[in-house]
Parts: sequence; structure tokens; C-alpha cells
Amino acid sequence: MAGTTDPDPLRAPRATIEEVATAAGVSRSTVSRVVNGSTAVSPEALAAVQDAIARLGYVPNRAARSLALRQTHAIALVVPEDTRRFFGDPYFGAVVAGIGDRIARSDYILNLLIASDDPGGRMTGFVRNGGVDGAIILSHHNSDAFVDRIVEAVPVVFGGRRANGRDDDWFVDVDNVAGARQGVAHLVATGRRRIATVTGPLSMAGAVDRLAGFRDGLAAAGLAPFAELAGDYSEASGARAAQELLARAAEPGGVLPDAVFAASDLMARGVLRTLRGAGVRVPEDVAIVGFDDSTVALSTDPALTTVRQPMHAQGEALAGVLIDRLTGSAPPRRTILGTELVVRGSA
Repeated sequence: MAGTTDPDPLRAPRATIEEVATAAGVSRSTVSRVVNGSTAVSPEALAAVQDAIARLGYVPNRAARSLALRQTHAIALVVPEDTRRFFGDPYFGAVVAGIGDRIARSDYILNLLIASDDPGGRMTGFVRNGGVDGAIILSHHNSDAFVDRIVEAVPVVFGGRRANGRDDDWFVDVDNVAGARQGVAHLVATGRRRIATVTGPLSMAGAVDRLAGFRDGLAAAGLAPFAELAGDYSEASGARAAQELLARAAEPGGVLPDAVFAASDLMARGVLRTLRGAGVRVPEDVAIVGFDDSTVALSTDPALTTVRQPMHAQGEALAGVLIDRLTGSAPPRRTILGTELVVRGSA
């Protein structure tokens, strides 16, 4: 109608979180969980809050809330590794994708911090001085002393159990012991008896657990390890281990193993390429099993038999547990995901 104007929506009073809670028939904390993407809300409450938000046009005042609560709505992903390892190992890409997908369903943003150590304290200082509300720490070693300073400052969830961890750590891991047993049991079932392993870095709990699973699998079959060679999850360390096996076999009375369990797909690829380059047939002479089921497993000839760990799901769980902690929910301290053997041409 001429001469009338609509109210300026920018000047209209905002609906409050208390009004949303009253309209939805739930508590203020339940509305806060929904707004922050927490999974600790029943489907009925979630639907009621979402309906109330839509009807009232509620828009959370992030800036005011952050100032009042001293929150940044940012999460740090701390990776104590060399950047070449981070960008060269598809494991990290898969886990980060899972973290990103979960964070995209929340109000948080992700800051990626990569450093093999923190001598100047800049990374630790960023976290401790209020740069983020919480942190996910992925691929940590016993020697990463700066990690404890981050744990003291903000809520932390670890990707994998800490070898020197505490009972009050929060972590998401896979069952590395059971996964290694699966790989060894498959090799034994196919008639292999001289089974070697290439370990990950034993400063990491996951590598220790995979070695334990390797030994358990052999013990269950009444076998002893043919060889245990040190690796660091890299393809180059797998190649070095294969060269050592070839050198031992070339000595008087020496013999190659008839199978190798490598604690990562990258190391398995290094073993496979080195052995084949020396004229060893895979799997006829030496069968090979890796661990991860990353994109690397399909890049070899033959393709790798491997133990699949749910990397994307691990990333989603890491972010979900941390977000639940930050929004006042009570997720489990320990989340353990299962593994699965994927049989391909290398074994």
C-alpha cells in the first residue's frame, strides 16, 4: 500500500537463544549444542530446535559470544611431522578430509599447523595465547615434548594413542594390534612361513602395536619372526629394508623371506619395487602385505594386499570428539575403530 514501509529487517530485534529454547521446549544448553553442531542431541530435540530457529529467524551472534566466552571458534590440527612426509603420505590427506567434513557441519574453522618440532615455541605460543579453542594432534612421537604444553592449554584429542600417554588422554585410534594379526594370519593361511616385517617408527604407539600384532600372529601359528627391520612409514625406508633382505639372502646359506608384512602401504611399495627390481617375483617368491589401504595400494604392480584402516572415519571421529568436548558434551575418552583385510595381487 502506498505510504507504508516494511520494517527494516536489519533493525528488527534479534531472537535470543532463550526464546528459541522456549519455542522448542528444550533447555538453553540443548539449543547451544544444536547451533554448535554437537551430535549429543536426540533427533526429536534437534528437529524441534531447527524448527524454532527457522520460525524465529534466529541468527547466533558469534562475535559477541566469542568475546564473552573468549572463544575463537577455531580448531588447530597439529601435525608434528616434516612437511614432505605430511604431503607425501596419502594417510594424512584422508584423515584431514574426514576432519574437514565434520568441521564443515559445525561453526568451527580449521587451522593446520605442521612442524617436526617447535624450537622457537611459535606454534605452541599460538595455541597457548588463545589462537584456537582446542586442538587435534596427529602423528605424534615420544620426543614431541611441546605437545604437553598444548595439552595444558586447550582441550586436545589425539589421533592415535600416545606411547607415553596418560590415562586422561582423549584419543581416536584404530585397532592396530588386531589389524597386524589379520595381515599375518592371511600370510600364514596362504602357506607362508618365513615372514619378515618392516616396522613403523617405534617412537609411535601405532607402530609398537602393529609390531605386537605381527608377533602375536606368528606366535599363534607357532612361528618366529624371520626378520624385524626398522622403517619410518616412508617408501624409502621400505626400499632400504628390502635391500637389507636381499643382502642377507646373498650371504652363504642366506635365504629370502617368503612374505613381508609392512606396517604402511608406502613401505610395502618400497619393498615391492625393490624386490621386483632385483628379479624377485611377487607374490610367487615373496608375498607382501601393507597397512592403510591408501591410494598407494592400487599404484603397485601387482596391487597391494593390505589392512584397511578407516582413515576418513578416523578424521570425522577426531573432529567430532573435540567439538563435543568444546560444546559441553561428554564423548568417550577412547574411540577404537576396526580394521579390515583387503586381498589383492601382492599376497
